[in-house]
Amino acid sequence: MALREIRTFDDQFLHKISKPVDKVDDHIREILNDMAETMYNTQNGGGLAACQVGILRRLVVADMGQGLLKLVNPQIVESEGDQLVIEGCLSYPGIWGKVLRPKRVLLKALDENGKAITIEAYDELAKCLCHETDHLDGLLFKDKIIEYVDIE
Repeated sequence: MALREIRTFDDQFLHKISKPVDKVDDHIREILNDMAETMYNTQNGGGLAACQVGILRRLVVADMGQGLLKLVNPQIVESEGDQLVIEGCLSYPGIWGKVLRPKRVLLKALDENGKAITIEAYDELAKCLCHETDHLDGLLFKDKIIEYVDIE
């Protein structure tokens, strides 16, 4: 495993749309492992999309305290409710803001072995999964901020 460099601020790579993964293999698992290690070794890391480390593939890792999720081609297929949350982003260190997110989401993806999985997520995990899947479509949380906040 290796730490990857996180792309930050106005890096145009962050605005690009990621491509689907055709085959889950050892190379994809290596990327997911590197992403997890990078996320865990970065302050305030709860999730990371592959585009944030310079890879335009639909890959996400997340851990909001319930265990590590490694997701291939994640797609939110259902959402309900609203929650006003405070978010940050590893690509925008030191910037925090209030964002409106769904309270509950249903996400479909493949796991690191290529097996189809469905995740029903609420509250903080729902927020995180929305944030990371937005990254895959070139959408950034800073464009959704309703109000900037100072949490430091």
